[in-house]
Amino acid sequence: MRMYDMILKKRGGGELTPAEISELVSGITDGSVPDYQTAAFLMAVYFRGMTKAETAELTGCMARSGDMVDLSSIPGVKVDKHSTGGVGDKTTLIVAPVVASLGVPVAKMSGRGLGHTGGTIDKLESIPGFQTALSVERFYEIVRETGLAVVGQTGNLAPADKKLYALRDVTATVDSIPLIAASIMSKKIAAGADRIVLDVKTGSGAFMKTVEESLSLAKTMVEIGGHMGRETAAVITDMDRPLGEAIGNALEVREAVETLRGNGPADLVEVCLELSANMLSLAGKGEIDACRALAAEALSSGAALERFRRMVAAQGGDPRVIDDPSLLPQAPHRLSVAAPRGGFIVSMDTQRIGLASVVLGAGRETKDAPVDPSAGILLKVKPGQRVEPGEEIAVLLTSREETLAPARERFYDAVVIAGERPAPVPLLFARVHQNGVEWLDNRVN
Repeated sequence: MRMYDMILKKRGGGELTPAEISELVSGITDGSVPDYQTAAFLMAVYFRGMTKAETAELTGCMARSGDMVDLSSIPGVKVDKHSTGGVGDKTTLIVAPVVASLGVPVAKMSGRGLGHTGGTIDKLESIPGFQTALSVERFYEIVRETGLAVVGQTGNLAPADKKLYALRDVTATVDSIPLIAASIMSKKIAAGADRIVLDVKTGSGAFMKTVEESLSLAKTMVEIGGHMGRETAAVITDMDRPLGEAIGNALEVREAVETLRGNGPADLVEVCLELSANMLSLAGKGEIDACRALAAEALSSGAALERFRRMVAAQGGDPRVIDDPSLLPQAPHRLSVAAPRGGFIVSMDTQRIGLASVVLGAGRETKDAPVDPSAGILLKVKPGQRVEPGEEIAVLLTSREETLAPARERFYDAVVIAGERPAPVPLLFARVHQNGVEWLDNRVN
């Protein structure tokens, strides 16, 4: 079928066949389908949607458009974890060592930060010497030796997704659930894990702003995983506030290490235990509650910390940072942010706070921009806390002193202080698995 006919069929609400979707993805990948026709197809999908079968087929074709990682040489059930993006989200640095210390191998490919969201690879590269670009053979070897490795995505992992995403970004079709789900899951399928746990963020700092949107995305991705023979579960977690207290690459590594020592912020610990429990359960380690207890023990015993130390050393990083965080990049300039008035912290616009960290240099606005590993924000308060006028509510850090004032203004714009304490809100909303949805109620404030 001609591309014109596929666009016409989808525009009219028709369902594409597997053969048509395969032809479409092949043409996008090899360049025989021009961008203007691909853009028209994306807009048709945006308005007409895709069936479950279409979405699963699109995901599979995108996954097979490039390299398919084969983890079969690594013993055991391999479980991957993916976050849909957030601010202060350093969970991989904690969850992967926890799960690996309990005998479940984690061979993970992660991305860099873009816009207001941080990236795991940028965080790890703030550790002196840490290598995220490894040969496939060395990647497998480290996982066999230490139980985990985290590397950057290969250049040929789901290349169809790279082309589609670039066009979605400039055609206002990013926020289409079938296209988001296919984009995420194609990379997870291609990365080779046997089981997948998804951390689907919801709120002001997430791409999905409402619980309903997040739930729809989670259900779609879990269905795709099942269709592709990869058992998948999703947890919907709050991103109406930054996760933890540190935002920025070296700052988040330091907080992750403190959490692995058993001294992490309560919200970060809770999310990490939930994600770890789901990964362990999918790997056959027991029911969720039992797996949560195993994960908590891995944190309190120091087993997870030691596993993280081994991974850092194996990937060329300086393991001394585990015991001496001063070896991480240190920002030469800092600015204390004071509460402009007294009252309760009612809300913190997480996306705006993330963008304030980008101004400081902790993130990037374009794909190839460099980051300042020392830059970021240390939060001193969270929603629900009472503050007095002039009380320190955050510290801004950077290597570029001229960014402090504009970042402070962005931070002030993000924080609302009022006279009444806000109602408690959930930190964990729901767990989505192939048997349905389980609502959780873990309220903070």
